[in-house]
Amino acid sequence: MATTPAPTAEQPMDDDARRLAELGYKQELHRKWSGFSNFAISFSIISILAGCFTTFGQAWNNGGPVAISWGWPLISLFILIIGFCMAELVSAYPTAGGIYWWAATMGRPVHGWFTGWLNLIGLVAVTASVDYGCATFLNLTLSALFDGWAGTAHQTFGLFVVILALHGLINIYGHRVIDVLQNVSVWWHVAGAAAVVLILVLVPDRHQSFQFVFTERFNNSGFGAGDTGGLTFWFYVLPLGFLLTQYTITGFDACAHVSEETRGASKAAAQGLWRSIFYSAVGGWILLLAFLFAATDVDAINEAGGFSGAIFETSLTPFFFKAVIVISTIGQFFCGMSCVTSMSRMAYAFSRDRAVPGWRLWSRVDRNGTPVNAIIAATLAGLVLTLPALYQKAGIPVAFYAVVSVAVIGLYLSFLIPIFLRLRMGNRFVAGPWTLGRRYRLLGWIAVIEIAVISVYFVLPIVPAGVPGNADFTWTAVNYAPLAIGGVLLGVAVWWYASARKWFTGPRRTVDVPGPRPAADAAPADEPA
Repeated sequence: MATTPAPTAEQPMDDDARRLAELGYKQELHRKWSGFSNFAISFSIISILAGCFTTFGQAWNNGGPVAISWGWPLISLFILIIGFCMAELVSAYPTAGGIYWWAATMGRPVHGWFTGWLNLIGLVAVTASVDYGCATFLNLTLSALFDGWAGTAHQTFGLFVVILALHGLINIYGHRVIDVLQNVSVWWHVAGAAAVVLILVLVPDRHQSFQFVFTERFNNSGFGAGDTGGLTFWFYVLPLGFLLTQYTITGFDACAHVSEETRGASKAAAQGLWRSIFYSAVGGWILLLAFLFAATDVDAINEAGGFSGAIFETSLTPFFFKAVIVISTIGQFFCGMSCVTSMSRMAYAFSRDRAVPGWRLWSRVDRNGTPVNAIIAATLAGLVLTLPALYQKAGIPVAFYAVVSVAVIGLYLSFLIPIFLRLRMGNRFVAGPWTLGRRYRLLGWIAVIEIAVISVYFVLPIVPAGVPGNADFTWTAVNYAPLAIGGVLLGVAVWWYASARKWFTGPRRTVDVPGPRPAADAAPADEPA
């Protein structure tokens, strides 16, 4: 492939463009994002106003309050460790391809191939799940505001399509303001979460006790006949409840995907990545504790399948109930907008290296530096992935949780591969300005083991009716995460061995800037940041 010659003295490059050129790419995306904007996109995608509200029921039914009050900080700590490992990698390799680029560079093209496809399907799924959750809460809001609005499942899906389309249009035509909207999103999440906590503290007439919040256990999963003390509860049911935390705090790889648009990316993207996890973990825990203290009508919440909206409806006045739902819905809308940005950048970067069918189309950018075709294709893929929700019956939203599981497994498995490859490289790894130093071994192995464990749990059935051979088995109750993930892995494996291994060589250079990496950017792998 022909490469673009290095700019002449009359066309100098700044440090970011030079570092990108050393990694093999010319600057095509517009680099106008600040470090705060880089942090903002991951903070918005994590979105405690989205995940804490939409997947609360998963933890409530699978463990109850202890899965939230104790499970959230425990799992958040593991996720922060994963974030530290990834921050070191983005500091060394600040490219839009991010995750798969790291894998292909530290390993072989096959590593980049599988990492890229896992990451791409994970980003598609997280976008679909966020927008479907937003549609669910918008449906609830419309039902509360208008008596004639029925709030049916089909109406939810219709709203989902509208929201997904709006997010695509904002990303296509809002190139001048998309980074500003990310900043606005941060402040909406901070102020909105604080407002919800204050409402749940001050408005309800009574609250649950500390004993309820920190010791009460529920098993509404259908597994183990409601038992909350046996092996089934501790080793199957309760871990399923951790999906709340694992799903909410994800998508932080967005800091890497927009690194080519971020100024001072080698430091700013690394700091934005781990800080987005840390601040979300703290804020989310406070928010969820407020939920639990306000959850006084346990029977009503159980009847609603653990849906968080039942907490607000039973403990608040109609005015404040609507206020909380509106705050969350707007936060989720911002979150979905950020998800489309991250997803489209990954699709663009992976196509730039010819890994996606029709790569010439998806790797194009318009005159504003926006990958329009990648945005359209990725949003349509999210729509297709969520189609089973049209056939969802009343009760626990298995189809939604299946999409959530696809998002978690796809993304975290794509994180696992480069983290493991960095462990394998040892001191041969040339770190960027932000590095873990000698701590990379301990933190890296913790990250690898944690991802392997959760990837097993989240392909398991969510309800007994989804277990083949069960008397009540029905396909609408099946967790189709293993089918989606397994299908993708099987497809890309067959494609790799039949064809791609002959032509996919990993990242392709589009600019030729010879010479060693500048010493100012490099740091020995065992020297702490």
